[in-house]
Amino acid sequence: MDINQFKKEAHNLVDWMFEYHNNITKYPIKSKVKPGEIYDSLQGSIPENGESFDKIFQDFENKIMPGITHWQNPNFYAFFPANNSFPSILAEMLISTIGAQCMMWDTSPAATELEEKVTDWLRDFMGLPSSWKGVINDTASIGTICSLLTARELKNSFKSNFDGINNNRYRVYGSTEAHSSIEKAVKIIGIGSKNYIKINTNSDLSIDINDLEKKINEDINNGYVPIAIISTFGTTGTVSFDDINKTCLLANKYKIWHHIDAAYAGSVLIVDEYKKYIKNLDLADSFLFNPHKWLLTNFDCSLYYVKDHNLLTKTLEIHPEYLKSSNKKKIKNYKDWSLQLGRRFRALKLWFVLRTYGKKGLKKYILNHINLAKYLNKKIKSDKNFEITCNQNINMINFRLRPYNSKIKNEDLDKLNFDLISKLNNTGKIYISHTKVDNKVSIRMPIGSTFADKKNVDESWDLIKKTSNNIIKKN
Repeated sequence: MDINQFKKEAHNLVDWMFEYHNNITKYPIKSKVKPGEIYDSLQGSIPENGESFDKIFQDFENKIMPGITHWQNPNFYAFFPANNSFPSILAEMLISTIGAQCMMWDTSPAATELEEKVTDWLRDFMGLPSSWKGVINDTASIGTICSLLTARELKNSFKSNFDGINNNRYRVYGSTEAHSSIEKAVKIIGIGSKNYIKINTNSDLSIDINDLEKKINEDINNGYVPIAIISTFGTTGTVSFDDINKTCLLANKYKIWHHIDAAYAGSVLIVDEYKKYIKNLDLADSFLFNPHKWLLTNFDCSLYYVKDHNLLTKTLEIHPEYLKSSNKKKIKNYKDWSLQLGRRFRALKLWFVLRTYGKKGLKKYILNHINLAKYLNKKIKSDKNFEITCNQNINMINFRLRPYNSKIKNEDLDKLNFDLISKLNNTGKIYISHTKVDNKVSIRMPIGSTFADKKNVDESWDLIKKTSNNIIKKN
């Protein structure tokens, strides 16, 4: 492909991108392909001779697109929001076109300095401590690993980076509702999952501070060394909030590293009324959130903030001869702030988004989803065949089908709700997922699609009611 053909095909792709977004509700949201179907449809090996772009794109449409789940459909409510936006898409096109490797200041000064600027912008917009500094990772999992590595090294005076971990007695604490990436991080950094202590939760599914302190004291008395507490600001299942104010004070009392996982819900902190949840945050050590979940930025883009970035870089930096810089004291080399050496120019798309929407537009965007969730929550509460399983938290609703005057046992109700979820997803018009609340199957609906509006919510609720009525009649 020469540059003239590139120009031609690029224009065609932009037209296709327009049509895709303009007609996205016409695609079945959840793919209906069977396991292995895509694999078997593809060529057995790399073609001997190069093929035309037309042929490749034809196969993309005919073989790949049927296996795509359409996360940007406004009736997608499964798992978590995965925002994109037109400014972010355009920025991604520029990122790919430039193809910069942004591992160090020297390899692209603009990438480094723009990253520092946009992370500072968001820090101030969200009300985080002004002394904190941020870095953009691909996912929250990486930020969590970096945080726990720093906590580990700080506890042993940075010796295990050289000597390895011997006679491990370290402990990490998080609630039973904390994200699974925490446990994976504990495994990866060599502490072992048995030393990840899961703390009970209160009735609102927030971490039980009393149980946390009890287990910390028990561990200390038994010769264990607490190194980190993980607080969750918006759990995956129900978007419940740990009491950050209390966990900050407790971590400070015992001199334990305190990391806050706000991957999903952190974006809500741009709205002033939610800043009350982060008092005493200056006592915390690290914090992360994902603009690629709920702030209009294409995956991947996760921001990790740390109180003392020198501890982070001391944990992670390594300086082979070919990466040494004469400007070290004057610049940031973000390769020393995270796990990977190679880095994409992620700051560019975030910059495009922040400037396109501005503070007012971003606040309006978040509040729209919260208000739509309140609207749907009210509808569910008024229907005698459904029950709310957890208080609405920001844009998340948890509920389940419970037919009025029914004597169906809980375990059968679980089956009934799984059946409802399956039938709804098979329509292709909606995609929802489940969690468990009080060990009962609960339908979860986070409203966070870029283009979600009242019409989409009404259509989704009508479909849920119609499908559930058919199930009730059969039972």
